Amino acid sequence: MINPYLNYSCTGEGFPLLVIHGLFGSSRNWQSLSRLFSRQYQVVTVDLRNHGDSFHDSDMDYALMSGDIIELMDKLALNSAHILGHSMGGKVAMQLIHDYPERVNKLVVADIAPVTYSHSYEDLINAVMDLDLSAVTSRKVADIELAKGIPDQSIRLFIMQNLVIQNGQAVWKLNWSALRQNINTITGFQSIEDWQIHNPVMFMRGEESPYITPENWTLIQQHFSDAQLFTLQNAGHWLHAEQPAAFADAVLQFLQP
Repeated sequence: MINPYLNYSCTGEGFPLLVIHGLFGSSRNWQSLSRLFSRQYQVVTVDLRNHGDSFHDSDMDYALMSGDIIELMDKLALNSAHILGHSMGGKVAMQLIHDYPERVNKLVVADIAPVTYSHSYEDLINAVMDLDLSAVTSRKVADIELAKGIPDQSIRLFIMQNLVIQNGQAVWKLNWSALRQNINTITGFQSIEDWQIHNPVMFMRGEESPYITPENWTLIQQHFSDAQLFTLQNAGHWLHAEQPAAFADAVLQFLQP
């Protein structure tokens, strides 16, 4: 491990709001929204293990990742906080509220359900790991090479936010080997049949996203007694990036005392 705690940034004052990014993302993806949230809250954005500037570890599951968040909260002396998690970060947040309900005040789960999803990340991960970093002298060179295996430019640009050039050498911040090793665990989720969550939770879904189905919502209602569903219009899975103002308004309205 590079260090024993998750990398994080903190801005604003007030009751803490902890923001957890999704797969292949980082806390940097939430800078603009964090500045907005910080007008009312102390906002803590984190890099999950194997992401951003946090430590790399071959082990990666939701119990470990929720435990990482608790360790950080302990370090920051946060007895409780609002939690906002998107996609994989939403699953971390749901695991957290199950394992440590007393540490969570209100929870926002952005476009994910507590279920196992099928995935097709193998080609993307293989294309990244096939990239010869010793031959990459610029992001443009990396983009040209990655395009051979990742034709979608928007996906490439998102992935390449994790590529840095240090002293002329390209380095990935993501721990791709650990992500490939644990991808089925990340896209999966444990059974919640014995769960009963009573904290207030808002599930947000993009109108054009398939991630929270009617069947998923029925399951959620059976195990989250104080849950509500909010649909963000004209948005897909990346709802916070596609409709940031409407996303922020919905979150802030839910978090109001």
